[in-house]
Amino acid sequence: MLGRCENLNAFGYHSYGGRGIRVCDRWHDIAVFIADIEQEIGPRSTDRHPSGRWIYTLDRRDVNGDYEPGNVRWATAAEQQANRRR
Repeated sequence: MLGRCENLNAFGYHSYGGRGIRVCDRWHDIAVFIADIEQEIGPRSTDRHPSGRWIYTLDRRDVNGDYEPGNVRWATAAEQQANRRR
C-alpha cells in the first residue's frame, strides 16, 4: 500500500501514487493502522489459498479514493476485480 502510493520505483506506482492515490497520514504508523483496520473492518481472515497467498486483502471501496478510514474493506481477488476502474 505505502510502496504503490509513495515509491516512484514500485511496481504499480503509476496506477496508485502516480494518479493521486494517497495513504492517510495516521496510517504511516503501523500500530495506528492496525488498530484502525481492526476497529473498522475487523482483523484479516487467516484463510489462505493452497499456494499460501491470503484469500482476503485490503481493497479500497472507492477506487479513486485514498487509503483511509471509511474507504477500505477486506476483499477476495474476485471482489477486487469487480471493483476496478474502467
